[in-house]
Amino acid sequence: GNTFEDYLKVLQSVQAKGAAAYMRVSNAVNSSKLSLVEKGICEATQCQSQELVIREQGLYLIFCHLNFHFPNCSKSPIDLKIELLVNDRVDRQTLSTLCASETCQDKTFKTLLQLHLTHLNVQDRVSVTLNHPEFLNDVSLPNENVLGVLRCSDGM
Repeated sequence: GNTFEDYLKVLQSVQAKGAAAYMRVSNAVNSSKLSLVEKGICEATQCQSQELVIREQGLYLIFCHLNFHFPNCSKSPIDLKIELLVNDRVDRQTLSTLCASETCQDKTFKTLLQLHLTHLNVQDRVSVTLNHPEFLNDVSLPNENVLGVLRCSDGM
């Protein structure tokens, strides 16, 4: 349960307001901005290489689910920052401090979910950046890293 395909089925069955995107993301080479790597749902939204472009204005739920893997535990804490960007401006950010030495094992996994409800206009661009993209887990399970938007209502 709870795989990319399971969520796709749920989203496809929900009568959304016509606009939704649910895309796998992965670490981009030489960039803190994550890349969209697999087309899932892209309804009334333009899914580009690193951005979801809004085609219908309205109130949107932006969500980002990311898995991290720390192969070697650091003696000092690691501050992991996730930023949801709208038009390349930070609209929401989360900062988590991970991997303090007293709780560390040889390998550490961490999953972070970020939700953001905001009004978006036509041509607004949604993306996600990480300050440590090298820790994004896209190799070992679980590796379901997702960026999505779901339109909740028409514009104001």
